Amino acid sequence: MLTFRKALILTIFAFTVIYLLQSPHSPSPTIHSPESADGTTSKDGGITYPKTTGQPVQPARAYPPPRQPSGNKPASQQTLNDMSNKPLRERLRYQFPYDSDGKFPAYIWQTWRYTPASGEFGDALRPAEASWTELHPGFVHEVITDEAAVQLIRYLYASIPEVQEAYNSLPLPVLKADFFRYLILLARGGIYSDIDTTALKSTTEWIPEGVPRSTIGLVVGIEADPDREDWRAWYSRRIQFCQWTIQAKPGHPVLRDIVAAITEDALRMKKQGILKINLLDKSIVEFTGPAIWTDTIFRYLNNPRYFAVKEGGRNISFEDFTGMETAKKVGDVVVLPITSFSPGVQQMGAKEPDDPMAFVKHDFEGTWKPESERIRIVNS
Repeated sequence: MLTFRKALILTIFAFTVIYLLQSPHSPSPTIHSPESADGTTSKDGGITYPKTTGQPVQPARAYPPPRQPSGNKPASQQTLNDMSNKPLRERLRYQFPYDSDGKFPAYIWQTWRYTPASGEFGDALRPAEASWTELHPGFVHEVITDEAAVQLIRYLYASIPEVQEAYNSLPLPVLKADFFRYLILLARGGIYSDIDTTALKSTTEWIPEGVPRSTIGLVVGIEADPDREDWRAWYSRRIQFCQWTIQAKPGHPVLRDIVAAITEDALRMKKQGILKINLLDKSIVEFTGPAIWTDTIFRYLNNPRYFAVKEGGRNISFEDFTGMETAKKVGDVVVLPITSFSPGVQQMGAKEPDDPMAFVKHDFEGTWKPESERIRIVNS
């Protein structure tokens, strides 16, 4: 007798047979995501995942490769310019490009035998050193020792070995101190100031109001303006720009030029066997000091690559700066009067440290310089 229970079982059995007859005879294969040659695994949406991490990476090229030009030889891959055989100034320009529209970096660079953290730093120098930090909150203020300078230059000028060779070959600390300020400003920009200088005003007040900082790349001051017939007996140039305090944007052409000139001179003298104390064919002032610094600035101000000179116009010379009492802008260079970086010297028109144009006071310690190279106070 066909009971309800038996009928239900037969119905289920019948449906099962029909289902099995309609299914494929072979089992379905396990589906694996295809693995690419670079070890990634394809997923939905065209995104690929690294086999090891499962994190998304860039998809494989979704477009055909570029068409090769007609001809038997395929196009060769273009590479970066090989700068190793380029002239020194060109390599410096490539390594440290100049962006005139950029900001002045917020760096303050000084050099000394010891850092302020050392007990041997010297109590007499601490107020001067601290003045730069106090007036420039937020700036990176570094006092670089001789040992640190060597490592820093090795790092910054790794691609220009002759600059490293020139620096390491200089036989006197004063030569290295001079050279370092140009090297660090070329590579990093900011402010360099000797360790025996005191900041009287923030650098925000150095540039005249109304002059956009985007139009300035170098700020220098006058060190000497000896308006007297016997000036040659006391100074190397009729107008002499000071290099104990400089503000610059990295890559500025003046810095590039002076770094190249000092490097070339140093290696020339080394090759001749005269890059030694008492054998140099240039004085310190002419080799690395304010004389070559002044010449380099004037060379830049008269360079037609940077400045348009009208036909028949005269060169920029000391006459454009002698006796000045306010800042003067020439191209992207701001020249400050003698009071700005040499207040209180009581000569050549310099005013006192409380003058509105007094920005930096130099104590003229020059303890690393020979006596003959220190600044002289000349009485009229």
